[in-house]
Amino acid sequence: MKALSLILPVLLGGALATIHLLPEAGEMAPSAVKMEISDKAGTWTMRPVPVSELELAILAADTSFSKAICLRAREGEIDLASGMAVPDRIDLSIVLSGHDLNNSIHRPERCMPSQGHVIGSSSNLDFKLPNGRKLTVKRLLSVQSIPTNETRTEFAKFTCLTYYFFVGNRRITQDHLKRTLLDMQDRLVLGMDQRWAYVSASMWYGKVPWIENVVSLEEADAKLRQFIAEFGEEQIDWDMIPM
Repeated sequence: MKALSLILPVLLGGALATIHLLPEAGEMAPSAVKMEISDKAGTWTMRPVPVSELELAILAADTSFSKAICLRAREGEIDLASGMAVPDRIDLSIVLSGHDLNNSIHRPERCMPSQGHVIGSSSNLDFKLPNGRKLTVKRLLSVQSIPTNETRTEFAKFTCLTYYFFVGNRRITQDHLKRTLLDMQDRLVLGMDQRWAYVSASMWYGKVPWIENVVSLEEADAKLRQFIAEFGEEQIDWDMIPM
């Protein structure tokens, strides 16, 4: 008992001393992802879209958003009525955390149900980028219901493929728990308070209203991988990410 009474003050003193390892509040280290979306990302045309009122309401006030509809003509497919090329479409979303990390960034699985998604499966997918880097993304399959009347009693349903990943100051990961642990490590070891962004890209497959032929899941996977590769070349500062 006497030994315990001697050890406790030592342990308490050690715990209090670690407070000095915590970073001071101030300027946050930037994410390696660029928030300003270019008009083009490789072969894709980017059209910015406004952030929804729901996203603004549920996330911290200093959260930053960039969203775009990304279009690319399907080879050899022309809409006979308009004479215009038939496009593939990818919906891109980048959400950048503020000081309140817990209330400004989360797994897309948390907000996708409010957008009409029912998620059927989740897995990790690895692929190589043209710059030689390996990227791992979270791959989600879902069914999205879109209301077709004002009373929201009738819906059209579409199968959807989504990739997402998180980008910090010097880290990229597809795993939300790992992102949390990496952030804690950087705070304690490096004294770094950093901003994290999540990048999410989604594409419908199966029967898509404006495309005559059925889009296979394999085709959607290939096009999302290509899009992420081209997006990464334009929007991620790879010099900030150690090999």
